[in-house]
Amino acid sequence: MKATKEASVMGTPAEPGAATVRLQCLDKKCGATYPVHDLANECTACGNLLDVRYEWPKIDPAALKQTWLSRKMSRDQGDLSGVWRFREIIPFLRSDESIVTLREGNTPLLESRKAGAYAGVDAVLFKHQGFNPTGSFKDNGMTTGVSQGVALGKKVVACVSTGNTSASLAAYAAYGGLRAVIFIPSGQIAGGKLSQSLEYGALTIQVEANFDVTWKLIFKMVEEAGVYLLNSVNPFRVEGQKTIPVEVMEQLGWEPPDWIVLPGGNLGNCSAFGKGLREMRELGLINRLPRLAVIQAEGANPLYQLIQQSIAQGKSPFEIGLKPVENPQTLATAVKIGNPASWKKTLRELEASNGVCEQVTEQEIADAKAIIGQSGIGCEPASAATLAGIKKLAARGVIRSQDRVVAVLTGNVLKDPAYTLAYHQGTLAYASEGRQLPVASNFGNRPIVVRPDAAEIKRLLTQGSEPRL
Repeated sequence: MKATKEASVMGTPAEPGAATVRLQCLDKKCGATYPVHDLANECTACGNLLDVRYEWPKIDPAALKQTWLSRKMSRDQGDLSGVWRFREIIPFLRSDESIVTLREGNTPLLESRKAGAYAGVDAVLFKHQGFNPTGSFKDNGMTTGVSQGVALGKKVVACVSTGNTSASLAAYAAYGGLRAVIFIPSGQIAGGKLSQSLEYGALTIQVEANFDVTWKLIFKMVEEAGVYLLNSVNPFRVEGQKTIPVEVMEQLGWEPPDWIVLPGGNLGNCSAFGKGLREMRELGLINRLPRLAVIQAEGANPLYQLIQQSIAQGKSPFEIGLKPVENPQTLATAVKIGNPASWKKTLRELEASNGVCEQVTEQEIADAKAIIGQSGIGCEPASAATLAGIKKLAARGVIRSQDRVVAVLTGNVLKDPAYTLAYHQGTLAYASEGRQLPVASNFGNRPIVVRPDAAEIKRLLTQGSEPRL
């Protein structure tokens, strides 16, 4: 692939409403640009990741908001998608014919005062991406990534995954008539996620190594084989995921919250949110940026460590550079990543939004997950890092009690049922320095075994008349 100063376009430049589109290196000093039909995910000049960049036509923000709202009444397949309904903000496809959609997006914003009280704020609004077709936020990015693959004429798509990406890729590839190849760290993926990949017919290869080792092994090999890579380094994945905050803003009447809080693993979602928010402000759809907070598990916290080091040394984190966590450890497998590919993009978005990064323990994640469940909402373990992080940030006064806080729940509660069962049964434990450390069941709901005795069951029913605290 050759860098070029000529931008490729969506439609014809003279066509009314057309946006000029290009791929561009995220490093401002480099700034190399490439046509959108190029296949690589890295800049050939400096090795940094690429962004999809647009030169927008003149847009009436109020009219655009009304267009998006009116599409909710449409039966068109694109309009039924909570991603492609916002297609004016992701105008990189030459033709709608390549779109592969399973009606992703359209996920709810659920308020919980119970979770807010636990965290020390008035209420938390959960943007629940577990309502997506395969049960996670990955679907928002996979529809755009797979659609771009179809547009490029690719027949085989691949990813390295700790679970949700593989489930989503397998489903969208199958629906779009493509072959999916998935590399997963052996024994380090939740059963619910692995079962999805198998069910959707993907070639599933289990590598006896963690995510980071597997990624280093596979990254160049896949590209050299002509297979289209759909991890979050793929800039078109980011384009789909950036529509999540667009939908959040619409649900909030275009009044930005004070905070948006996300779990941090490979950090592609964090970079997508920031990009989407900046572009909305650029287009006049919102007047300010909410602050972003990225929450990492204590045993897989390279971004947190980098930022703390940056503060201590008084240097830019870009100057210091990310030091990978060699052996990341957390039961929240979706964020069990020690060398996140999108760390530079996420740092850019934290700086733009005056954002923060926090770490939380296994105990804090598990207890927060139970509280979310008691709210009637439910989520996978990594999602609960958001509530745990809000609690810590509120305790330090970083988040104020009256702040409007949106927490992103990345996956469905059924993604990892073994974790949930172990917590409530009091058997949850995690590995640390060669030892198994227990996680206390502080908000456990252990099932009760009884004899077939009417009096005993009646006694339990009477005890159950009062709500559990």
